Amino acid sequence: MPMYKERIKELRRLIEKYDYEYYVLDSPTAPDVEYDKLMRELRDLEHAHPEMITSTSPTQRVSGVVAKGFEKIKHEVPMLSLDNVFNDEELENFINKVEKGLSGSKLVKFCAEPKLDGLAVSLLYEDGVLVRAATRGDGNVGENVTLNVKIIKDLPHVLTEDNLPVKLEVRGEVVMLVSDFEKLNERLALEGKKRLVNPRNAAAGSLRQLDTKVTAKRPLKFYSYGIGICEGVDLPGSHYERLKYLSYLGLPLSREVEVTEGYIGCKKYYEDIVTRRSKLPYEVDGVVFKVDDIKQQEDLGFISKAPRWAIAQKFPAQEGKSKLESVEFQVGRTGKITPVANLTPVFIGGVTISRASLHNEDEIRRLGIYVGDEVIVRRAADVIPQIMALSKKSRKRQKIIFPVKCPVCGSDIERVEGEADARCTGGLHCKAQRIEAIKHFCSRKAMNIVGLGSKLVEELVEREIINNPADLYTLTKDLLFSLERMGDKKSENILNAIENSKETTLQKFIFALGVREVGEATAKNLAVTFGELDKLISASIDELVQVQDVGEIVALHVFHFFRQNKNLQVINALRKCGVRWDPVIIDAELLPLKGEIYVLTGTLNRMKRSEAKEALERLGCSVTGSVSARTTAVVAGASAGSKLKKATELGISVRANDEEDAAAALCRRRVTEGVV
Repeated sequence: MPMYKERIKELRRLIEKYDYEYYVLDSPTAPDVEYDKLMRELRDLEHAHPEMITSTSPTQRVSGVVAKGFEKIKHEVPMLSLDNVFNDEELENFINKVEKGLSGSKLVKFCAEPKLDGLAVSLLYEDGVLVRAATRGDGNVGENVTLNVKIIKDLPHVLTEDNLPVKLEVRGEVVMLVSDFEKLNERLALEGKKRLVNPRNAAAGSLRQLDTKVTAKRPLKFYSYGIGICEGVDLPGSHYERLKYLSYLGLPLSREVEVTEGYIGCKKYYEDIVTRRSKLPYEVDGVVFKVDDIKQQEDLGFISKAPRWAIAQKFPAQEGKSKLESVEFQVGRTGKITPVANLTPVFIGGVTISRASLHNEDEIRRLGIYVGDEVIVRRAADVIPQIMALSKKSRKRQKIIFPVKCPVCGSDIERVEGEADARCTGGLHCKAQRIEAIKHFCSRKAMNIVGLGSKLVEELVEREIINNPADLYTLTKDLLFSLERMGDKKSENILNAIENSKETTLQKFIFALGVREVGEATAKNLAVTFGELDKLISASIDELVQVQDVGEIVALHVFHFFRQNKNLQVINALRKCGVRWDPVIIDAELLPLKGEIYVLTGTLNRMKRSEAKEALERLGCSVTGSVSARTTAVVAGASAGSKLKKATELGISVRANDEEDAAAALCRRRVTEGVV
């Protein structure tokens, strides 16, 4: 058999194997970049030898299969996949083909949107009622996931607008937001369950649960990207306007969707999304460009498995393969022992990765990896490297041994039943825990002691100059000046920052204490609920669980923290050093914005966004990062972008002023009224 025939056969086998792992098992063993490389090689070989093309080849069909256990649903209109391009030159070639296919039309308009990394689904509404939901499957047949889809909170079961279609098939992507994914993994870890690999697999695995009770515990989102069938209503002739129509009906739509023109416009949109990728609420692996004019779409038509009028431009690889060289164990602020993988450096998405967190002992066992193995490494949310899976076992592999003694202080390591994390029992006796606790205390969102960085904290603890946060307030200029690389001016600036930090808020002070599982939001809720630190210290578990977002586990952590004499001694010492805060207003009459939701966007001239956020929260409202139908008002400063645009589209009140930003004006007005 000729060599190219053998290679085509091998490529098809590998791609089908990876498809099964990705779409059915939700547990891929090959990075996206490797899969794309294999698919392109197969496509090139088939192009060179067209006699080898078959209807069953992965290049001629939509990837994916129907999993066992689900009812099969045949799509009335096939759900096709998209062809990919990987650089600007390929994008320009695609757009030139589109223009040529439209008789030389120039500056074709495209509807541009982020390529969400989730699971494609089809929703069928009859007379405005959601009657069926199915996954894409193989493009022709999908899985019936109606019951699970109906659990998605922001997805309407009934469309309430007038003049509804008799039949409407909506297509979109089910995803899990990055923030929700992180919270879910934290909860799973606390419950002693396996962590999920990434938001895409979490969304796909959650939607395809045979037990709807499991799906109900997973925070899924749906975003529309198209219409398959519409009967009884005349739709606009623009793809973008059709998406706006779905939004009008109450179906969620990505706020990054917009119309652009020609190659220059598409290139600019791609670069914008790449720049903002890590700040988006969901994971995206590229952008999608669709010819906006529906008539032009029809003129261009389709190839075997994809439309000629749409393309996906993939982002640079965010996954790669590397060798696990060794594992070291770090000790965190609360004693948590975190295994960290040392990797052979690998270049991923513009960054060289040489280390990645392995989370805990269960994660190591779940991955089944040993030192010496080849592993798949991924930049989660473009920032945090993580090992996704075992790629290839090494012949000389060494088992990873989790320590029984703290690698820093030698204290016993314990793992409480029902928890995934192991912890050093040394407490503040452990130097690593002391260092991390003081770093946290000094951090920007806590006491904000500017200039007191990690290296300096480590040196002060190593030399036993400080042993707890209260010792910071006993530092002198002579003592700081005696340290290496510490000049007169720098010493003075640090002392000024320490002095300034004495004037704080109860919320920040609670957060700075570093109580386990108490983040910014929980600290705020505790402060607003109790109003005074002494009331919080004496609170019972029953009182604590009544606080918003505080469950039994967090309540136990807070309760036990304030029952330890060493913690109370540090708190008392901090108070004696002059750390203070104003009483928290908990009178509902003095919280005029209680229950309201604000969003800040653009550049505020009279105060920083963080200051405006804090001032608004003191008035009782919540300040979120995204605009939704529940948003009360948007405060728009200079150069406001997509959030202002979405607020206008949804008819949400916008507070803005050409001469001075609205946040400052609002907060000053409240101060004048004696509220803040």
